[in-house]
Amino acid sequence: MRNEATVLNGETTGTEATLTVHRASVEVLRIFDVSYGIDLQEVERRLQGRGSVGRIRLSSVEPKAIAFDDPPVVTDLVAPALELEGRRVETRASARIYSFGVVSLSLEVWLPDPAAWPEFQRFAREAEREAAALPFWRISLDRLLNDFAAAIDKPNRVRMEEDYHVVSVRELEPPLSSAEFLQAVDLVPVLTHETQPLSEAARRDALRYVHSYYRDDLVVLTWDRAFVLDPSPDDDVADVLEVANAQLLELRYYDDLLDQELPRTYALAAGARRGTLLHRRYARAANEMRALVAEITLITEKVDNALKVTEDVYLARVYTSALELFRFRFWAASIDRKLSLIRDTYTALYDEAVATRSEWLEVAVIALILAEVLMAIWRG
Repeated sequence: MRNEATVLNGETTGTEATLTVHRASVEVLRIFDVSYGIDLQEVERRLQGRGSVGRIRLSSVEPKAIAFDDPPVVTDLVAPALELEGRRVETRASARIYSFGVVSLSLEVWLPDPAAWPEFQRFAREAEREAAALPFWRISLDRLLNDFAAAIDKPNRVRMEEDYHVVSVRELEPPLSSAEFLQAVDLVPVLTHETQPLSEAARRDALRYVHSYYRDDLVVLTWDRAFVLDPSPDDDVADVLEVANAQLLELRYYDDLLDQELPRTYALAAGARRGTLLHRRYARAANEMRALVAEITLITEKVDNALKVTEDVYLARVYTSALELFRFRFWAASIDRKLSLIRDTYTALYDEAVATRSEWLEVAVIALILAEVLMAIWRG
């Protein structure tokens, strides 16, 4: 944990003031659920010739250590101009397209000059705020979707979105190990953007997910922000966190879709109990529900298998912590529970349709027998 002598009542002391950040960036992610699915091979064909286009590959690990079910397509975007406190800063923009219908836009803002730690905290806060306010996000998304419109399967009428931020520090002066860094610096203001002192319970919660593998690397995760200390140029941690956010968004979307479907399901079930539906409507409603369950089950399995971390222990821990922090199991369980309700309903409706059809067949048979008897009497 931090050294209590370093930060007192939210005020910076000498240790932080003498620490200088030389290379750092703030990455702002906006992740959109745009459709049921996207044909990534068609996306690659459509985007050829418009810049760098390829499949994502984590740079610091062996391919067998992390397995993508269907690696997302990554392409560069035109980065917008950005000024912070009257100074032009360097930015880099890119997009990732996932087969399960998600598009992630990234805007990375680089620290222009070395800065003391308190100045870097201010830079991180301002970079996030200014980047989030840019029209870049909607303009870039609409242009990108238009470029590969033929690859999109069942576009969503309403787009749900998530945002996430990754603050990365590459070089410090003086160099510190991760343990020394945690002792020297209070990370809570960077992770929460709060300027007032937090309670001890809130501080513990903000610093709950802390991971380190080498002596000089560190990852701290919160719900909407991560801090990464890593001297290497790799972005593997940020990439893994982006995948976790994309998976979260997709589960949230289908959980919301099922919330909208359940009232209709209950209404159909109530109509069946009152006997107001004909057997054809029973069967049609049951088939529609069955198709919905199959569709959502297929896409949630696709989401669940989007990334498998097998041999890289460090990234596996970061990824697992992110899924736990984002309550991935809660959303998956919520979807499973609602799918079970709809599944039970369409089974009941189908059984009702079969029973109703049988009753009408019995009536038809009795009517035919009665007609034969009457015809025989009339002829006699």
